[in-house]
Amino acid sequence: MIAILCPGQGSQTPGMLEAWLEIDGTRERLDRYAAAAGVDLLGLGTTADAETIRDTAVAQPLIVAASLVSLAALTERTGPHTAWAGAAAGHSVGEYAASAVAGVLDDEDALALVATRGRAMAEAAATTPTGMSAVVGGDPDEVIQTIRAHGLVPANVNGGGQVVAAGTLADLARLKEATPAKARVIPLPVAGAFHTDHMRPAVEAVAAAAAALTPSDPALTLLTNADGGVVPSGTAALESMVAQIARPVRWDACQATLADLGVTAAVELAPGGVLAGLARRSLPGVEVVAVKSPADLDAAADLVARHRTDTSEESR
Repeated sequence: MIAILCPGQGSQTPGMLEAWLEIDGTRERLDRYAAAAGVDLLGLGTTADAETIRDTAVAQPLIVAASLVSLAALTERTGPHTAWAGAAAGHSVGEYAASAVAGVLDDEDALALVATRGRAMAEAAATTPTGMSAVVGGDPDEVIQTIRAHGLVPANVNGGGQVVAAGTLADLARLKEATPAKARVIPLPVAGAFHTDHMRPAVEAVAAAAAALTPSDPALTLLTNADGGVVPSGTAALESMVAQIARPVRWDACQATLADLGVTAAVELAPGGVLAGLARRSLPGVEVVAVKSPADLDAAADLVARHRTDTSEESR
């Protein structure tokens, strides 16, 4: 079985859409996405600097757009992804891309909803100086205890020796001064304490936008960040996507479910890299390709060609 993974916030980099424009149809696709999101995705993805795209309001639709652009380019080589992928999962804002990958929402509805999410979370983040830091290494239990002892939340439990702490900048600074043994604290390029109660004001706005949509049931096995479980319906997928704004992400549990499902390979969509790295540490024996740019499409298509037979037989 092949899984499609969709990255979260912090994966954006300046100019990350530039190379994709060389592929026929990408510019027109981005125009449609930009109209749905109400955001200049083309400009942001080609000429904007790192500080500009750090803004939550633009980073989130930009990341989702990049994921869906890269999937469209990949399927030009492999055929429809529903013929070869068995599962989809996204990290944080990546759940919105994963919802489109699984057919719960069409691309434009996913972009419109994530744009609402980005604006609402940016507004929530502006009320208090907050942020997130990755704690890499150390004893997992000690790391989580230390995070909580400093008034912070383990907002992303990612597996592979990585937990992300979220809370006020002052508390994050104190955590860095009291780093757990054999661990490193790395500030992340995000503008708020996502997946904590600091984001509670954003939930209502996104819930209202989600209520106006008509989701379809997933065409692939779709996982939720809440506990790594399989989402049973399109309605449940939207509910999960709204709730996770102020709820920790359990990516470790998503990876455990992928292992239980018998996943043998995974493709991380653009702007990929982080989830592929976590998978290599947490899912031994699972072949992974991160599609960071069009240069990675050949490797991804080759992976699909070598792993799609079992999935196709199961689907029959």
